Amino acid sequence: MSKRILSIIAAVALTLFAGAASAQQLSLAQISAYLNQLQTAQGGFTQINADGTISTGQIYIKRPGRIRFEYNAPSEALVVAGGGQLAVFDARSNTGPERYPLSQTPLSIILQENVDLDRADMVTNVVSDGTTTTVTAQDPENPNYGSIQLVFTANPTELRQWIVTDDVGTETTVILNDLISGSVIRDVLFNIRAETRNRGN
Repeated sequence: MSKRILSIIAAVALTLFAGAASAQQLSLAQISAYLNQLQTAQGGFTQINADGTISTGQIYIKRPGRIRFEYNAPSEALVVAGGGQLAVFDARSNTGPERYPLSQTPLSIILQENVDLDRADMVTNVVSDGTTTTVTAQDPENPNYGSIQLVFTANPTELRQWIVTDDVGTETTVILNDLISGSVIRDVLFNIRAETRNRGN
């Protein structure tokens, strides 16, 4: 699977739907604090792909380092991050998942134990249009992995939209809906080995 596809998958991570916005620019410290307090969350997601197609599914988040995307039909794919790995399960394949180091995806920026957007060279741009604050971030040691735009509203701080730009300039937008934070989520959902056994791979 290409890094572009991995970037699309990463774009699904931690995109929260927000209501009315307030005309206030958020600081990087406020945004980092918001992401760090988001320990668990689950809900639905809608992914708008670069070619205009739309994918939907359910997302489960358990920071640090764990996330699960269950795609609805016709895709029925599954993406699981846990134990420092990211695994892509293809419903049409019986050869087991494709695995990648989580650190080589944009997910590593926001799934790490301590998110610090003030870290040198992590944030490349911050803009506000009076209703939202948009932060563009990348791995400062590996900018070739692509960048993530996080669009926030204030009062309360919420991440409204997530846009990933890959290494060739392709953009993918994702929105989450009905997200519930602070819910109890079982660790087994992020166990790649257990999922592989369950699927008979």
